Amino acid sequence: MDERILQRVADEYPLQSLTEMERQADTLPVTRDPQPKRCHAWVRFGPHPMLVDAKVAVWNDVACGVVFHVGDKEFRCWVWASAVSLAVD
Repeated sequence: MDERILQRVADEYPLQSLTEMERQADTLPVTRDPQPKRCHAWVRFGPHPMLVDAKVAVWNDVACGVVFHVGDKEFRCWVWASAVSLAVD
């Protein structure tokens, strides 16, 4: 993704994240990785889907918690598991 476009969208729109109900936080166990893995993740800033380089730090059967940076700012959100693919080294 063009970093300039991502920066502009991130400045103008709020990052969206799945709700606790959507990720079934009350019923599904969560796995936490002490060494988060690199991934590519589709995230949404307002109405704009953006593919970002991220790290997947936590997940359950339906969702992943990802961490990524845009410029100097760190972002964290939950996305559907199918929106994440592990990066190939």
